[in-house]
Amino acid sequence: MRPRSGPTVQHRVLAARLRILREQAGVTLRAAADALHAHPATVRRIERAETGLDARQVAELLRCYGAPPAVAEPILAGLGAANLPGWWHHWRDAMEGWQQEVIGVESSASLVRTWHPALVPELLRTPAYAADLYRMRYPDDSPGRLERRVELLRERRRRLSERGTALWALLPAAALLTRVGDPETMAGQRKALAEEMEQQHITVQVVPLDHPPHAMTAMPPLHLLRVPAPEIGDQAVLETPGVRVDLIDDPEAVMAHRMRLDAACAAAPPPGTPLPS
Repeated sequence: MRPRSGPTVQHRVLAARLRILREQAGVTLRAAADALHAHPATVRRIERAETGLDARQVAELLRCYGAPPAVAEPILAGLGAANLPGWWHHWRDAMEGWQQEVIGVESSASLVRTWHPALVPELLRTPAYAADLYRMRYPDDSPGRLERRVELLRERRRRLSERGTALWALLPAAALLTRVGDPETMAGQRKALAEEMEQQHITVQVVPLDHPPHAMTAMPPLHLLRVPAPEIGDQAVLETPGVRVDLIDDPEAVMAHRMRLDAACAAAPPPGTPLPS
C-alpha cells in the first residue's frame, strides 16, 4: 500500500474510474459497500483517493459493477503504480498536509496559473526570497527544516521546467516593492523574474501600481491546475494565509475562479511588458 503522502494523479484517475463505473452501473454506495462487507464511507474514501487502492477490494468492486475484462484489467494492472508514493514523499517532514494534496496534482499539470495579491508567486521565487518568507511564516523551524522547505520548492520548479509545464503568473507591482530579506535578495528576485519572462513556457503579467481595481483585486492567492486526464477536471487552490488552503474540484466553482483570473489578465498589461522599475 502507498504510504500516505497525498495521492498521485495516477491514483486519482483510477479512483475516479471506479466512481464512474459505479454510477454507470447504477450501484449505490451502500450496495458497493455491502459487496466489500464495509461501510459506505469506505467506498467513498476509495473513490476520493483518500486511501490506498487494495487489489482485493478493487477487484470485488469491479465484479459488483459488472466491468468487462477490457475495462477491469487495465485498472487492476495500474494498481501497483497508483499505490507508489509520489516523488514529494521524501519531503513530507517539511510539508503541510494540504501541500501533499496540491503537489500531487501540480506534479502532473500541463498548465499552472497563479495569482498572489502581495508577493511574488511561489513557483517564481528564488531560494533566497523563499527562505526569508519561510523564516517569517515558520519562526519555530530549525535551520535544517527551513532548508528542506527551500529544497522542496527548488525541486518543484525543476520538475515543472523539465516537463515543460506552462506557468502563467499574475502579480501586482507592489509585490516587487515589498521588501523580503535584504536589498541583495530583492535585486536577485527581480533579476530572476526578468529572466523567467524570457522563457517560452513562462508568462508573467504585472499589474501597475496606478491600475484601477480588477477582478482579482483583494482576492487571496489563487492557483489553477490543469491535468491532461479526462477523469480529472481543472482544480483550483485558494489560500487564506495562516488560516486554511482549499483544493477545489467543483467544476462551477473552478470556472468562476477561472473567469475572474481571465478578466484580470485581460485588463493587465500584456505578457512581455518590462518589469516596472
